[in-house]
Amino acid sequence: MMAQKTMPLDEIEELARGALEQAGASAEQAASVARSTRLAERDSIRSHGLLYVPIYAEHVRCGKVEGHARPEVSRPAPGAVRVDAGHGFAHAAIDAGWRDFTDAARGNGIAAMTVHRSYNCGVLGHHAERLAEDGLLGLCFTHAPASIAPVGGKDPVVGTNPFSVAAPDGEGGALLVIDQSASVIAKSEILLRARTGDPIEPEWALDAQGRPTTVAQEALEGSMRPAGGYKGFGVGLMVEILAAALSGANLSTEASPFAGPKGGPPGTGQCFIAIEPEGLSGGAFGASMARLAASISAQEGARLPGARRAQNRARIEAEGVAVDDTLLERIAG
Repeated sequence: MMAQKTMPLDEIEELARGALEQAGASAEQAASVARSTRLAERDSIRSHGLLYVPIYAEHVRCGKVEGHARPEVSRPAPGAVRVDAGHGFAHAAIDAGWRDFTDAARGNGIAAMTVHRSYNCGVLGHHAERLAEDGLLGLCFTHAPASIAPVGGKDPVVGTNPFSVAAPDGEGGALLVIDQSASVIAKSEILLRARTGDPIEPEWALDAQGRPTTVAQEALEGSMRPAGGYKGFGVGLMVEILAAALSGANLSTEASPFAGPKGGPPGTGQCFIAIEPEGLSGGAFGASMARLAASISAQEGARLPGARRAQNRARIEAEGVAVDDTLLERIAG
C-alpha cells in the first residue's frame, strides 16, 4: 500500500504556493494558483488539485507559462472587462479583473469579462461559485487545446471546453453549481490513467483512427468523445465561440497542450458573464430558484448539482487530505 500523509488545507495551499515560487512564479501568480489548488482538494476534485502542481511548475520552468506575468485590465465598454493574462496563469488574470467585472455587473445589471493569452483556469465551477457568493448569477466558459472531433470526423477541432453556471442562494453562497464539459469525461481523468496505466472506459475516447479504445495513451493520441454525440460537440462549439473567438485567444486547434513541455504558451481564453438577478426578475429570482431547487431536492435519491462537492468539502475541511508520498516527492522536485 502506498504511503500517505494527511495534510490540512492550509498546508496544501502553502505547499502549492511554495512549489510554484520555487519553479519561478511570482508571489502573486503562485498565490492565485495555490488558492485554486486548495479549493480543488477541498472539494475532492483531485485531478485539478495537487496532481496538477508538478505540471504547473514544469510549465513555468519551460516557458509555457510566464511566471512573472502582470495581467493588464481594460474596460472597452461600461459592461465589458478585458484582461490580457500575458501568458501567465489564468487564475491571476481572473483575480486582476474581478473587482471591475463584478462592479460592472452590479452597475449595469449584466457584465462580461474575457481573458486572453491565458492558460488552464482550474475548476471552472469555482469561478461560477465565486460569482454566486458575490450575489450574482454566474456563467463561465473556458476552452482547451483541441481534443474533440466533430461527429463523423476524426480530427479534433474543439477542446473539452467546459461551461459552468452558479446561482446565488441569497445568503452569501451558491444554491447550485452546474459544471460540465463537452466531453463524456474530463481529459484530466484520461491523463491520470495514462500515468497509472489503468484502462479507460470504451465510451470515453477514440484512437487516432477514430476507433473506440480503452488504452489511455491511445486516447490522448486520438480524440475525446463528445457527451451526447453531436449535441456535446455543439456545446463545445458554443464554448469555443465565447471563450476563444470572443476573447481574442488562440483557437483550440492553435493552442499548445496543457500537458507536457512541448510548444510555447497555449494562449487560450476564458469568458465570464455575471448577471444581477433581482433587477431583471423584478425581485422574483430568489423565490423562483427556491421552488426550482425544491422540485429536485424533494425527490428521493435526487440532489442539486454541486451538492456532492459541498458534502466533500465539509468532510475534508474537518479531516484533511490524504496525499501520496510519491506525489509529495514529485512536487518537491
